[in-house]
Amino acid sequence: MGALTVQFVGAGPGAAELLTVRAARLLAEADVVLYPGSYLDPQVLAHCSSTADLVDTADLNLDAITDRLVTAHRAGRAVVRLVSGDPSLYSAVFEQTRRLDAAGVPWEVTPGVPAYAAAAAALGRELTVPLVTQSVVLTRVQASSTAMPERESLAAFAATQATLVLHLAITRTRELMAQLESEYGPDCPVAVVYRASQPEELVLRGTIADIADAVEAAGLRSAAVILVGRAVADLPDPCAGESHLYDPARDRSGPG
Repeated sequence: MGALTVQFVGAGPGAAELLTVRAARLLAEADVVLYPGSYLDPQVLAHCSSTADLVDTADLNLDAITDRLVTAHRAGRAVVRLVSGDPSLYSAVFEQTRRLDAAGVPWEVTPGVPAYAAAAAALGRELTVPLVTQSVVLTRVQASSTAMPERESLAAFAATQATLVLHLAITRTRELMAQLESEYGPDCPVAVVYRASQPEELVLRGTIADIADAVEAAGLRSAAVILVGRAVADLPDPCAGESHLYDPARDRSGPG
């Protein structure tokens, strides 16, 4: 670890064993670790040194988090800022690094296993299936704190029939299914994965017509990913094809 570089590290979906090798090394070397207590399996912190200062950021705003990062850096301490999932999605890394740039503090990013990938693994499903869908849309919904660009409407994404992955949307499941029904149909498979890869993991399966009932019965309010589309069906789609890459008829006589 560069002693004078703040490290943003993807903690993955929460399971301690799904950290990357680099992430585990950075945690072991850190003097200060800021982590999202609301989303993390506490076992992830077992990778940290017993002498490290551990700071739960659940009740800290961005300015308070930045102050901790800058103060530790200027004291010559090795700092890791753990973020849930992968830093490239809904991690607030942009807001934090912008503040660090303004303070003249260098930083680096280490990727992690994204929550949607852990959710797909829990389902045992590939999100892209030949002749069914070859695209995945990762999105969220309008919230009081985060406005969605007008061009990124749920209806526009639904019209593509791609596999749709909804983050930070579990409390609005019924409303969202009503919006998706006209494009995907009421019988379209839907899966909800709560705390994917963690000990509390829960998988709910259903359709656009009935998944909201299951979500409400389970009392889910956070930390869940919603996956919509034919690729997430409990049974393989009868219309599915096979990858050309592994087709016995494919010409493999080229160079290499």
